[in-house]
Amino acid sequence: MDLAGKVAVVTGSGRGLGLAYAKAMAAAGAAVVINDVDAEAAAGAVKEIEAAGGRAVAEVAAVGTTDAAEALVARAMTGFGRLDVMVTNAGVLRDRVLWKMTDDDFDTVVQVHLRGTFTCVRAAVNRMREQGEGGRIIVAGSPAGQRGNFGQTNYAAAKAGIAAMVRTWAMELSRAGITANAVIPVAATAMTKTIPAFAAHVEALEQHGTPLPDGLRKGAGFGTAEDVAGLVAFLASDAAQQVTGQCVGIGGDKLALWSHPQEISVAYADGGWSADAIAAAWPVSVGRHTETYGIPAPQL
Repeated sequence: MDLAGKVAVVTGSGRGLGLAYAKAMAAAGAAVVINDVDAEAAAGAVKEIEAAGGRAVAEVAAVGTTDAAEALVARAMTGFGRLDVMVTNAGVLRDRVLWKMTDDDFDTVVQVHLRGTFTCVRAAVNRMREQGEGGRIIVAGSPAGQRGNFGQTNYAAAKAGIAAMVRTWAMELSRAGITANAVIPVAATAMTKTIPAFAAHVEALEQHGTPLPDGLRKGAGFGTAEDVAGLVAFLASDAAQQVTGQCVGIGGDKLALWSHPQEISVAYADGGWSADAIAAAWPVSVGRHTETYGIPAPQL
């Protein structure tokens, strides 16, 4: 995979998935703007990439505002003279059940994930359109945004919104040669290590280097951050120039394409539907096989 000559911004790349994405693209030849709210983590990521022979600079900023987004694009321009790839990975969690979730819990997650994706992509697209050479938008979705997840009203809503934005951007940006896709990762990170089914395995991986079992890597599609990075490098490359508007899942040994929402069952009634008519028809027509929801528990 050759990304020589390309410049990428990766938000939330001081550690975890974002760092893996940045390292993979740098190894393929791209120059990378590292972003994190933690200046020490950002500096460490730059040093790690440079030590491996790559090129990187840092921009410390809290993703969400227009000012932060424009600062990231400006850093790409001052550091490397152009921008070809925007990867929006920065995120936070404020998990609580609906009746305990505060306004701040909701707003904080939506600000970073949903608004942060919007502002960063808008700033990047403005630069890419001025360059007139196309570009790549790669955003972070989540199984929670595709399926819903207990205790994650804010996070699931933001990630579902991101998937919807990708489908919209694929249409709006096609004439400019800019693709837009969402990565749906399942990996051992600070966010996922709190999940009971994964916790012991992630701890063994981190502390002892114990490989994740096949039941996770294949059955649950759950792996390391490095397992996800290849997809980001692919989507950033010329090889993916025809791939746009997609939600692509990856984790462990599993690669998957998520479906878009679509009508799966319909019924018609002359003159329209009354409430009584719907009640009578529901169990024998459109409601005969309703959709499932939630993220299935891993079978270990």
